Amino acid sequence: MRWQSLGCEFNSVKSVLNGALLTYWYIFMATLRKKVFSKTRSATPVAQMVESIVGCKWSLTVLALISSGVSRPGAMQKRIDGLTAKVLNERLRKLLRFGIIEREIFAEVPPHVEYRLTTFGKRFNGVLEQIAKLEQGRD
Repeated sequence: MRWQSLGCEFNSVKSVLNGALLTYWYIFMATLRKKVFSKTRSATPVAQMVESIVGCKWSLTVLALISSGVSRPGAMQKRIDGLTAKVLNERLRKLLRFGIIEREIFAEVPPHVEYRLTTFGKRFNGVLEQIAKLEQGRD
């Protein structure tokens, strides 16, 4: 009743609030920058980054997926058995924090996210490939 006095012809407050929330969400998504980098790019030395990533089997797996072209989190989770959404999100956040990957948000309905290697990430991936070659040459 109160909403009719304001010129609204909605029968329920719920539909008004849902519509306002949806409008706000659309405007918010449209104003986001397309590429999102880690705001607090860590000054972590590369040696510690290598240790942190090589010491974690999921970080290496996620990095290998991204470098092979799998960019959507849902596709990553489907490709690897045992990889939970929680662990995947933690690893993606860590790689973002180190500046190895970048996150691209698409302002669509429904919104989706893709991850790609940064230029530093491509160089870092090259270092990991050299470590793998060194390991193969050890046999």
